[in-house]
Amino acid sequence: MGADSATTHSDRMADDDTAPTDTTSHDGISEVADGVLKITRAVTNCYLVDTDDGAVLVDAGLPRMWPLVLDALRSRRLSPDDLISVYLTHGHFDHVGVVTRLQTDHHVPVHVHPADASLVRHPYRYDREASRLLYPLRHPRGLPHLFRMARAGALRVRGAEVRGDIRAQTPVLGGLVPIPTPGHTHGHVAFHLPDRGVLFTGDALVTLDPYTGRRGPRTVARAATADSAGALAVLAALAETGAETVLPGHGDAWTRGIERAVAEARAAGPQ
Repeated sequence: MGADSATTHSDRMADDDTAPTDTTSHDGISEVADGVLKITRAVTNCYLVDTDDGAVLVDAGLPRMWPLVLDALRSRRLSPDDLISVYLTHGHFDHVGVVTRLQTDHHVPVHVHPADASLVRHPYRYDREASRLLYPLRHPRGLPHLFRMARAGALRVRGAEVRGDIRAQTPVLGGLVPIPTPGHTHGHVAFHLPDRGVLFTGDALVTLDPYTGRRGPRTVARAATADSAGALAVLAALAETGAETVLPGHGDAWTRGIERAVAEARAAGPQ
């Protein structure tokens, strides 16, 4: 898919959804780094990555992202059967939405850190520091994003049995290096592509928090975070990668370097 066709699909998707308040986080597909397509639906991202080993998906989004995943694959003249692996940054419901479909219909192996394997089985049973119910009252700017996520299937995610075999600093297929970043969840990892200067941060660092509607590099709200102090502490591990391009689980790609992103996230503090 070229840039024009990706924009057309994005426009179609925007027509189907409630207009976003964050106009920089449109639904659709965009090339955000060498050989990396960002797939976005309802301010939630997953990434199709071209590697020497084959095509890899980082995170698995929401259920209604499936048409966009297919479009991204077709743009590379691929099908879901061509994926060699899915690597999950963590097991929350908005990162495992198409896992069951990929496993059942296409026999794609899915991997996660062992500390999050049970969360993938039960993606709504996660530890958090604050009530999800009160956050919309305190942060009404998050409501449009949460509504869009619900329309994209956030309330209907099926759990799955996946391989809990991701190990810290042990490269996986495609040369992705897992960086342990527990805090948002107990088994959260980021993935570093050192040869391309790319870092997939999942929800360890985002550029839009759907719970508060706040933009810019930050950790995710306490309503969805197991240990906010831990989440801030592990930002140091992200900064050590020196990555130039930061690809988060929510929000736009950040191309001003991980060190600056971490500095802004620390300044924002827990929400």
